[in-house]
Amino acid sequence: MRGILVRWLVSTAAVLAASWFLDGIRVSGFLPALFAAGLLGILNAVLRPVIIVLTLPINILTIGLFTFVINAFLLKIVSYLIPGFDVYGFWTAVFGAIIIGGVSWFLNMFIGSKGSVERYDYIELKRRGGRWE
Repeated sequence: MRGILVRWLVSTAAVLAASWFLDGIRVSGFLPALFAAGLLGILNAVLRPVIIVLTLPINILTIGLFTFVINAFLLKIVSYLIPGFDVYGFWTAVFGAIIIGGVSWFLNMFIGSKGSVERYDYIELKRRGGRWE
């Protein structure tokens, strides 16, 4: 449970970072950012897989770049549903989704499964019993 709350706060920080970097994203306070991050997480868990499957041919043709459009669409949906969180324009939504995804990914690298800060190694080579694992 603690891990979910910490990741929710990380997503909130990512939403606030996107509003700081982009003029087209406005957040009126911490609570709208918190609710926007929560709703964005729910939509990414429930609606995004369905949209990805439905748009699979277009996603294959664009080599996965259409996923950015899907993320922007979900961000615009959140801006319509959460008062105090506004996203103005398509390209702002695209760049906002990229920023939110990047900041969340970077900060979540340091969060373990139980919500504690951990060291993260991309490549960890271990030598055990004469073989690399």
